[in-house]
Amino acid sequence: MTKRRPAGLDRPSTAKIIKSMSAFHVWIYRVSGGRLGRKWRVGSALRSGVPICLLSTTGKRSGLPRVAPLLYMADGERVVVVASQGGLPTNPQWYRNLQADPEVQVEFRGNRRRMLARTASAEERAQLWPRLVAMYRDFESYQAWTDREIPVVICEPVPMG
Repeated sequence: MTKRRPAGLDRPSTAKIIKSMSAFHVWIYRVSGGRLGRKWRVGSALRSGVPICLLSTTGKRSGLPRVAPLLYMADGERVVVVASQGGLPTNPQWYRNLQADPEVQVEFRGNRRRMLARTASAEERAQLWPRLVAMYRDFESYQAWTDREIPVVICEPVPMG
């Protein structure tokens, strides 16, 4: 059973504001070499902050590069991100893009790595989800606000050769 999302979250204007703020976040992150915008300090992350990476995908229809600032969790050489979209009923566009083309680029403080992205299996998600919620408690609220299972995405280094 889903809990009610906060009022206003489903408005079209909210999506436009989020898109504009994300574009600004990417710009400030890149201009500063990742010194600014590398931590998310909103909601449950207000005090300690959660690390942010820039995930570049290829647009499913346009074929153009698309960049999204996302919270991430390092897992060895892997990078784990969450397609939460704040608990909205649909998956974010970046997730649909990587389903069409799993080759992505992950950027941390000016360093870019080519990676392959995939949706975590049910077993992997069961193992990773509690760690993600421990990192950012708001993920638990987002999951409660939607009927969809929020995808967990694992980005792995592109094999050499």
